[in-house]
Amino acid sequence: MIKDLSTKRLMLRKMQVSDSESLFQIWSNPEVTRFMNINRFTDKKQAKDMILLFDKLSKENTAIRYSIIELESNKIIGSCGFNILDFQNAKTEIGYEINKHYWGKGYAPEAINCIIEYAFNDLNLNRIEAKVEPENFNSIKVLRKLNFLFEGTMRKVERSKGRFIDLNLYSLLVTD
Repeated sequence: MIKDLSTKRLMLRKMQVSDSESLFQIWSNPEVTRFMNINRFTDKKQAKDMILLFDKLSKENTAIRYSIIELESNKIIGSCGFNILDFQNAKTEIGYEINKHYWGKGYAPEAINCIIEYAFNDLNLNRIEAKVEPENFNSIKVLRKLNFLFEGTMRKVERSKGRFIDLNLYSLLVTD
């Protein structure tokens, strides 16, 4: 089920333990993790553990996470993927983050569009969801660019970093 994906400027491949150093650099940046449901990483072992967790979930067919590699530099610039795969209901929830040095260059929409096509064309999913904190304007801008529909705000729906937070729910249907 898991295959490498590519765009004009990017390759998306399943995360590997050997990616832990590069991903640690991303996940340890407080600006990158500000709206993630993790605290910024302070130990490289945390990145390795996260990769191993996603590997376990992919083997159970419940999640897939890709390292985003910029083809020109061959550097890992972020990650994206399906945080939850629900084949019974033909839906998924996506997540993504990009190294701060690569913000504003269109890499996030390019990578997300690639996994959208994979979700609808190869995995035969019907619905893709994204949950975003209302203050995460950059992520909301990316989702709007990709024609995700704002469905509403779920109030105090999740505990993140010791507090309950609101999350905006966005969706994209295969028929959109």
